Amino acid sequence: MSIEFSSVHNHLERQVFDTVTAMAEGYPGLNGDGELLADVACVALNRLPPRYIRNPVDFAFYLTDVERARMDRKVRLAVAQAFEFVQARVALGARA
Repeated sequence: MSIEFSSVHNHLERQVFDTVTAMAEGYPGLNGDGELLADVACVALNRLPPRYIRNPVDFAFYLTDVERARMDRKVRLAVAQAFEFVQARVALGARA
């Protein structure tokens, strides 16, 4: 029996990546640095509960509008906090 796991992924990854990209302009010290933006995405994803799916359509079908709005708020908050965290770490490193 062959088991295919390559389609399994965290649904929030794409949403976090898009939110990091959208918010990056507000953080000029980090914007344009792909490594730091990837760090922001990792910090944000680690603050959110994983939502593993195989197909985004399946997930969207089972999510109510209230749940979707709540998830959007949580993602935006997690990304904002991640930007602040990474920005603070960069500032501390610059002083060292």
